[in-house]
Amino acid sequence: MSHTGALGVFDSGLGGLTVVRALRALLPSERIVYLGDTARVPYGTKGAATVVKYALGCTRHLVRRGVKTVVVACNTVSAVAPDRLRVEFDLPILGVIEPGARAAVRASRTGRIGVLATAATIASGAYPRAIAQESTRAEVTAMAAPLLVPLAEEGWIDGDVPRLAVRRYLGPLTRAAVDVVVLGCTHYPLFRPILESEVARDVVLVDSAEATAHEVREFLIERGLEHPGTALGGLELLVTDVPRTFEEMARRFLGGELPDVEQVDL
Repeated sequence: MSHTGALGVFDSGLGGLTVVRALRALLPSERIVYLGDTARVPYGTKGAATVVKYALGCTRHLVRRGVKTVVVACNTVSAVAPDRLRVEFDLPILGVIEPGARAAVRASRTGRIGVLATAATIASGAYPRAIAQESTRAEVTAMAAPLLVPLAEEGWIDGDVPRLAVRRYLGPLTRAAVDVVVLGCTHYPLFRPILESEVARDVVLVDSAEATAHEVREFLIERGLEHPGTALGGLELLVTDVPRTFEEMARRFLGGELPDVEQVDL
């Protein structure tokens, strides 16, 4: 496995761009190949077997492009499919659940941790298990927020509609007096301004995308896989469908000159 190979990153749609943004900030020399399965988004409402099938297809495509590591930027896939992916593919597979859980435990003062995630991630129990591995005293209140992914994919990340949805989803977490809310879907940081305005001042929002990027950097350094150069790494953007909002959202959250978006068939 070459340290000059690209990092492969995939998600159900455009939410994984939040992981790409964090990776580019921490690992500017790395080349990144991003695959958004926009034809089949959202994953969070699908059954586990379907999610595993989609994840295998995405990973297989990235492996064919010669990536050195695959970062699963989808919490739903990270919740239900990582073991299968690690069995099927002979390269490192890194997810977003454990980094988010570790960051939440570090940030919590009271041990009361809230999780916003897709229905499939909540049903899997992945976050409570991962948090329990870090702290047996933590109390987790989890809430599914199924409307946020389609709203993000449509570019509705501000205004009354997403605000009302966020307010409703945060209700149980507020009543549980959590002091940390894990954004357990990489689409959710797109709503950060609304989320920050709807939680109490002392509540910390944990972005699993940022936490994952830090752990990816540590992993690459430990394995000797970090790119040795100092030049800015390249970026490839792949999608399975080309929604009208993708390029606009990619430009908004990644900034600068972006490559043409390539449509691929899985």
